[in-house]
Amino acid sequence: MMRRAISILTAALCLSISSPAAAAVSERMVTETWERISAAAELPPSPAHFEDKKEPNAWIAFGPDKQELHVTRGLMNLLRSEDEIAGILAHEAGHIRLGHYKSTVGRSIAWTLLATLLKGDRVGETIAGVGIGLAESGFSREQEVAADDYGVRLSAAAGYSPWGLFRAMERMKNAGVTTSPNGFNSHPPTERRLLHLREFTTAVERERKK
Repeated sequence: MMRRAISILTAALCLSISSPAAAAVSERMVTETWERISAAAELPPSPAHFEDKKEPNAWIAFGPDKQELHVTRGLMNLLRSEDEIAGILAHEAGHIRLGHYKSTVGRSIAWTLLATLLKGDRVGETIAGVGIGLAESGFSREQEVAADDYGVRLSAAAGYSPWGLFRAMERMKNAGVTTSPNGFNSHPPTERRLLHLREFTTAVERERKK
């Protein structure tokens, strides 16, 4: 009896050691989740690209004729469920649907055109640099919160838990993730932002149960 118990315990231990990344998000999961999120948001099909970067991040390469998702390995290794990656992808879809990329691109183009008119001038070079900075600065905090709210509702509409985004952001905060100038990780998951997200998600969940 004792030998059988030891054998079972050993087998379970070996299984857990042999598959430490079993809970990590896979490429297939990201691709399939993005397809569901895009369909729920009524966005045209677009590919998912995977970046070999340790930093947890995700963003959309947005242009006149494209909107391609990019996800880093660091994010995939940090998250632990389909609901969590769905929450982040729904947040990114929110930026598209709410027109945030268009406003950012518009600001960049305006500065670039002005720099072109002053080509060769030091002022023109400075303006060109400002345009590049604006294009790479990510979204405002107000836009991030709006995308958070949209992402929560979209996740639920696509059949995922509305708590996925909150849990993903909480995981990033607990991991001490540093921020980037652009992408999902452009603004930190502060206590204030997490508090709003918790309250909003609770309200959405309550609505769905009525």
